[in-house]
Amino acid sequence: MKILVTGGTGYIGSHTVVELQQQGHEVWIADNLSNSDIGVLDGIAAITGIRPHFAQIDLCDLRALENLFDDVDVFDGVVHFAAFKAVGESVVQPLKYYHNNILSTINLLQCMQRFSCHYLVFSSSCTVYGQPDKLPVREEFPVKPAKSPYGNTKQIAEEIITDTTVTTELKAILLRYFNPIGSHVSALIGELPLGVPGNLVPFITQTAIGKRSVLKVFGNDYPTRDGTCIRDYIHVEDLAKAHVVALDRLITKKDTSACEVFNIGTGKGNTVLEVIHSFEKVTGLKLNYEIAGRRTGDVEQVWADTQKANEVLGWKAEKSLDEMMLSAWNWELALKKDINKK
Repeated sequence: MKILVTGGTGYIGSHTVVELQQQGHEVWIADNLSNSDIGVLDGIAAITGIRPHFAQIDLCDLRALENLFDDVDVFDGVVHFAAFKAVGESVVQPLKYYHNNILSTINLLQCMQRFSCHYLVFSSSCTVYGQPDKLPVREEFPVKPAKSPYGNTKQIAEEIITDTTVTTELKAILLRYFNPIGSHVSALIGELPLGVPGNLVPFITQTAIGKRSVLKVFGNDYPTRDGTCIRDYIHVEDLAKAHVVALDRLITKKDTSACEVFNIGTGKGNTVLEVIHSFEKVTGLKLNYEIAGRRTGDVEQVWADTQKANEVLGWKAEKSLDEMMLSAWNWELALKKDINKK
């Protein structure tokens, strides 16, 4: 199948491209490289033996996107990752997030409709649940007012996609995933934030290797077992495989409604301090961290009920927290080795 992966040089996108190619799909990547590096293509090629097709375009540029669809003729399916994703930045620059994340999705849907591409897997987020009334979170739980503009863009995009499936031939699966961490087992691709990381694990590894002087833990007064926020951390390879399974479900017409929703997580929540302690255990290093005030936009605790993903989608997370942290550290070490070579 010919598959378009938007944001395919990004963290989750690149791992999904690997999984798609290893399943025999022919992959095109559309990415503007605003938060990724072209060198990721080398890592993908090294892992799979295949260099994916690549178009450096901004999905907010409708004409450029139309040209890509026109050049390829027919995409069999699309996996849509391309979006700005930093919660904190979205609070400070909401218009940047609304313009990019919403317009890019609308343009993509218009192109899919025009060029008769009917299958979409959308990269959504557990942020759509806000702070849920009960845990773990089930797919039928209400979508709550978002805690950040980033989270709101995911809610709006879900609504746009759902509405589109009502009046067109589009079939979609919305994957609401939790907190992806870790890196490919080869340490050839991984999370590569530009500038100061907005996520916990790259900040941990960058602090451990000396890129950052100290890791700030935002809040230790939450009503959790150690006072720090709880998240459902999932290995990025497990997450990538979920996208391939979802796409296959659409293409083989196993879906039971025009727009399906699945939680993608481990079903287990870990605190920030537990993640730090896991890192220290698997690496033997002592991490320099300090407690800071709460961060605007953060949900205090959330983790997934994964029964629907396990039983209906036929997917299940496999890797442990320790495996996730070790792979993240191996990736950081690989980056340092690569820099030293240069």
